Amino acid sequence: MDYKFTQDWFHWAPKVWQHLTPMLPDRKSFLEIGAFEGRATTWIIENMMSDGGEIICIDTWEGGEEHVNGEMELAKANFNHNIETVRKKFPNRNVTAFTGLSSLWIPCCIQNDLKFDFIYIDGSHIAKDVLTDACMSWPMLKKDGIMVFDDYLWGDMSRPNHVPKSAIDAFVNIFIEELNIIHLGYQFIVRKTK
Repeated sequence: MDYKFTQDWFHWAPKVWQHLTPMLPDRKSFLEIGAFEGRATTWIIENMMSDGGEIICIDTWEGGEEHVNGEMELAKANFNHNIETVRKKFPNRNVTAFTGLSSLWIPCCIQNDLKFDFIYIDGSHIAKDVLTDACMSWPMLKKDGIMVFDDYLWGDMSRPNHVPKSAIDAFVNIFIEELNIIHLGYQFIVRKTK
């Protein structure tokens, strides 16, 4: 059974991400905010995660202002198919998916004292949502853990409240004493130092 993807916004990321894997404190705990069809999810499971590891995926599967009607129903169906496919390949690598707002599910992770080696923020493109996801997730990232922000250069920069860049810049400025920037391009990648 093959994966089902209608979009490929991730094809260039593995060249960068393969260098992140040896930097992780461990390869057991991953958080993905914004999963869409699971292209990054399946790549993480296949290439970054070790047996016994888990990825928690959070998505509304409702889409944002850039998505067309019906696109997200197919995305959710494809995500479910792709997760079942990757589970057959890697039965000792776990996936937990939560449907809903990250601002509602991240507190559950905090309450359960979860810690992550890797956090991927690729949910909403609205600046306040990106900043909220980053600030809420940061305490759960292990020391030396990696946080990846997607879509740093996405969108109309004349609308700063509707692009991730303004939120990512604000986050990095606020937490600059606790992180090192390890990649800057379409994705902005930081490593936690404290």
